[in-house]
Amino acid sequence: MSKFLFTSESVTEGHPDKACDAFSDAVLDDILSKDNDAHVACESLATKGLVVISGEIRTTASINVDKIVKDAIRAIGYNKTNSGIDPEEVEVLSKLHEQSPEIAQGVDANDLSEQGAGDQGLMFGFACKETPELMPLPIQIAHRLTERLTKLRKEGFLTWLRPDGKSQVSVKYDNTKPISIEKTVIATQHDDMLDKYGNERSELEFVKTEIVENVIRPVLDSYGYAYENNFIVNGTGRFVYGGPEADTGLTGRKIIVDTYGGYAPHGGGAFSGKDSSKVDRSATYMARYIAKNIVASGLAERCEVQLSYGIGVAEPTSFYVKTGGTGKKADNDLTRLARDVFPIRPGEIVAHLDLKKPRYRETAAYGHFGRELDQFTWEKTDMVDTLLNKS
Repeated sequence: MSKFLFTSESVTEGHPDKACDAFSDAVLDDILSKDNDAHVACESLATKGLVVISGEIRTTASINVDKIVKDAIRAIGYNKTNSGIDPEEVEVLSKLHEQSPEIAQGVDANDLSEQGAGDQGLMFGFACKETPELMPLPIQIAHRLTERLTKLRKEGFLTWLRPDGKSQVSVKYDNTKPISIEKTVIATQHDDMLDKYGNERSELEFVKTEIVENVIRPVLDSYGYAYENNFIVNGTGRFVYGGPEADTGLTGRKIIVDTYGGYAPHGGGAFSGKDSSKVDRSATYMARYIAKNIVASGLAERCEVQLSYGIGVAEPTSFYVKTGGTGKKADNDLTRLARDVFPIRPGEIVAHLDLKKPRYRETAAYGHFGRELDQFTWEKTDMVDTLLNKS
């Protein structure tokens, strides 16, 4: 196609699935803060009045799951009136148990280069020049919209906002170049304001006006693209009930939101609650790191990387670099170059990106990629000079 629309979405940290990602990663971080060599695969479920934490761990650490979850609930901003989960009253049920010894033997090795993958799977990374962070434009804008919803809520600027919310952004492309923003959608939970505005229509008009002026326009203006005044805010009408009260949450149900918004392939494995021995997480971070450094070096305008592994085996079962015809070298040559420059065995990935330290609670909302925070080591472009010198 020459011209087409592409749409991506994001959700706030108060979305019930994202809250569960936060619970899982908060448990992981607490364990890693006491035991860097711990193995964790932690899943969460949240519904009205109840959070269930389950999964497999191997650690010397002692943790207080009840406190970890309730602290995360408070940080999100959930309470009895806005989510069905009151941190003072919620039941937290922990069903964590010991990691299977058969899995453990596959990932234990004295030599990092021989450490096997914690499971089989395939992982993708991607980068392109559509934004300064080398991310696709639709997902990057979608994240900034939900991030701004949360910022204005927590800062008290829009005091009537509640934690749950979503965004959706449709970008018009001409071949591979974004040219305009065609449609922007926000669904945001809000206080019950019928007493103040008298009827649902007036309440909705207030919410729409405030969201357009304080959330949508400031974010779109910051990107410098032309945009249509084609905004949908709370398309179903009122959005008072949200969080786990309105919809059961589960860890790992927003994996496309976590990565590239559907713009690039996703291997299928979720990230949250998994320590770095799980290649679902660590190898996906490495694939992004490789792709981003290749694009940052000018060796390609866009880059897709795939890795795959067999359980207990250190050497990847496959590895490729694809540039969609934008590379300054043939894809086969870039694949060989990347294989020479980047560590892609599981233990070496963990060491290179320093993934055994707690940092994962921060990844649970607004994307694992495209946020250049110090602890997001996979977002660094510190291998550009090495790539250029070896190319």
